[in-house]
Amino acid sequence: MAIRFGYADTSFGQLHYAESGSGRPLLLLHQTPRSWDEFRELIPLLDDEFRVLALDMVGFGASASLAAPQTIESFADAAWEFLDAVNAGPVAVLGHHTGAAVAMEMAAGRPGEVDAVVLSSCPWTEGSDRNGESGSGGVDRAVREPDGSHLQILWNLRRPYYPAPVTDLLDRFLRDALAYGVDPAEGHRACARYLMADRIGAVTAPVLLLAAGADPFSMPHVPMLRKGLTGARVVREEVIEDGTVALIEREAPRVAAAVRSFLNSPDVRAVPEDLRRVR
Repeated sequence: MAIRFGYADTSFGQLHYAESGSGRPLLLLHQTPRSWDEFRELIPLLDDEFRVLALDMVGFGASASLAAPQTIESFADAAWEFLDAVNAGPVAVLGHHTGAAVAMEMAAGRPGEVDAVVLSSCPWTEGSDRNGESGSGGVDRAVREPDGSHLQILWNLRRPYYPAPVTDLLDRFLRDALAYGVDPAEGHRACARYLMADRIGAVTAPVLLLAAGADPFSMPHVPMLRKGLTGARVVREEVIEDGTVALIEREAPRVAAAVRSFLNSPDVRAVPEDLRRVR
């Protein structure tokens, strides 16, 4: 199916998205500082069964900018406004890295409206830099310079964590990192500010912890996430051993298979009686 593009009007401004397929809505949320493009390979593998909605989160891609200090809560609020604007109804949400933290916040804040959650390479964040006064911004911090040297810095900071060949992936990363209004470092700070321990227990939807075995930023956090998901109706875990930070692009067939199997399992598809009453 052809991917269609659009803009949704929200109180944050216009949010850009890619859409393909029909059926059960599936929202895709990217990592910092990517865009819908992170899911370019994945969308065609799922749109035969799902209405796939890949959002440029507010502050990223071609969506409206978001002033600092940014927060996971603001990203989630904007995503909810987007879903309302496109009449999505109850959804399954897949988030990768920062997008996974946003997916968790969405599931914790509106449990009756999230059918299932896929937390792909989810970080564990402890609420540092709550006031936006400090924090390095992590791997994507580079000051824009007139000689363009920041381009090489951004490339080299990411290169060790991407599988060979890296050129096509890093070209796509740089395009998103340099988009107008995007601050890659601020996106990472927003994730660091999120106090995950206060929210993870409120997630009641079924959860798939999708982990990339060669991702040093997220793989060590899987045990903490599993331990914290005390309220989730179902918790499953799947590790793609050779997956990296670029899990979604490089391992799209395996990701799609894991997502499809999880979302179609009987215990995930069944809606509890109390949620039926809410809806």
